[in-house]
Amino acid sequence: MEEIEVVVAHSQRTTLRVGGVFLKVDVDPAHAEVEVRAMAVVPVPTPAVLWHEPPVLAIAAVPGKALGLLGEPSTASPAAWAAAGAAIRRLHDAPLPPWPGRGLDDVAAELDRECEWLLANAVLPAEVVRHNRGIAEAALRPWTPAFIHGDLQITHVFVDGDEVTGIIDWSEAAPGDAMFDLATLTLGHEERLDDLLVGYGADADRDVIRAWWSLRGLVASRWLIEHGFDPDAPGCEFDVLRSRMREHRVWTAPDRGPTGPVH
Repeated sequence: MEEIEVVVAHSQRTTLRVGGVFLKVDVDPAHAEVEVRAMAVVPVPTPAVLWHEPPVLAIAAVPGKALGLLGEPSTASPAAWAAAGAAIRRLHDAPLPPWPGRGLDDVAAELDRECEWLLANAVLPAEVVRHNRGIAEAALRPWTPAFIHGDLQITHVFVDGDEVTGIIDWSEAAPGDAMFDLATLTLGHEERLDDLLVGYGADADRDVIRAWWSLRGLVASRWLIEHGFDPDAPGCEFDVLRSRMREHRVWTAPDRGPTGPVH
C-alpha cells in the first residue's frame, strides 16, 4: 500500500493523498457537489474525478507542480504566470454556473464583522486594520458577475514548465468578481501581477485587485487562526496587510527636495 500523506487537516475538511489519488473528506457535502459540477464544465485543465461517495471525493493528481507557495518566492517563469492568466481569463469568459454566489452586501457585511473582531481582539495594530479597511472599500462596488474559482490560492494552480496542467479545489466556484480571483492568486506575490496580466489582459482593474488583497487579508485572518494556520508567517496575510501601511507611508512622505549643497 502507498504511504498516506495528510495534505490538509482541520475541523471542516481533510485531504489525504495515497499515491496518485487525493481523498477529500468534507463536513459539508455541498462543497464536493459544487466541485464536481464546476470541474465538469470549466474550460481549463482540472483533476479527473475518480469517484464521489459523500462525504468523500476522490480525484486524480494533476502533473506538474504548484505555481508557488504563500510566503516563498515563486520560481515559476513569467511565461508560466502568463499562461495562468490566460487560463483564468478563459474561466472568467465562460458561461456563468447555475448556482448562486456571494453578492456585494454579503462581502461588505463580512468585512465589517471581521474588522470588528480583529480590533476587539487586538490581533493587529488598529492602524493596520483601519488603513486596510479603507483600501478594501475600492472592492465594494457593483461588479459584472463572472465564473470565478473563488479560492484561487497560488497552490491551487499547477504548471509544468510554461503550461498550466491543472487547477484544483473548486468547492468555492460561483458567479463573482473576476478581480477577486486575480487578487487571491497574487496575494503575497504582488510582484508577479504584471506577468499574470500579460496572459489575462490589460483590462484588469489594478486598484480593485489591490483592494481585494487588503480585503482578503482582513476577512481570512480569523478563520486561519481558528483552524490552526498562522496568518503572521512570513509573506502571509499579516505581512500583506502591513505592507499596505508601508506603501502608504512611502506615498505620503513629504518631498524634501534635493539633499545636496545649495549653490
